Amino acid sequence: MHLDIQYSSATNDWPVLRDAVRRAEHDGYDTAWVFDHFDGSTLNGDRPFLECFTLLGAMAAATSTIGIGPLVANVANRHPTVLAHAAAAVQRISGGRLRLGIGAGTAPGTRWATEHERRGIPLLPTMAERHAAVLASIAAVRDASDAPIVVGVNSPALAELAGQHADGVNVRLDHPRAAELCAVARATAGERPFEVSVYSLGERNEAEPAARALRADRLVLTRLGALS
Repeated sequence: MHLDIQYSSATNDWPVLRDAVRRAEHDGYDTAWVFDHFDGSTLNGDRPFLECFTLLGAMAAATSTIGIGPLVANVANRHPTVLAHAAAAVQRISGGRLRLGIGAGTAPGTRWATEHERRGIPLLPTMAERHAAVLASIAAVRDASDAPIVVGVNSPALAELAGQHADGVNVRLDHPRAAELCAVARATAGERPFEVSVYSLGERNEAEPAARALRADRLVLTRLGALS
């Protein structure tokens, strides 16, 4: 099982993140992930998020072997062509180290919609429309880059979509239906290469046994707070 790390730019500025990703590379983490949000308060931060693809380009230039990626890029934040172009740029800068996490975003009027509503960014009202946007983004990325695509999911329908069209799925480790979501994605992917990853805000010694119980291929240790 690969072990990854995820950092938040809502609580850390670039010099700290640069040092952290270099340390993660030295310590043998497979991939370092970042968030795709606007308002730091979304994840209890004290500053705006750094734009994720700008940050990933800087991380790529500061490292040489560790994988990098957004977990996850919200398809509401960029036109599919813009997302694909950003992903292709980071893939070139990094020498092929990008792992692209994609997410469907949220419905209007929810807690997670606030940062979009403040900026006048329209959100698609139905799950079907949001899933169609994920498909459009996957197709655009496939045309522009060979980066593997991982879909963040919280429903069986999106897990099935990931199994059909992506290279992997990402599930919250403590999601009440985590086992079902992983199983649906795996079953839909069939025999083709496909990776199941889970993320956790907990410590490694607690998260790793649970991830192995789900037969996860990858465990992402998510760190929301300030880094030392």
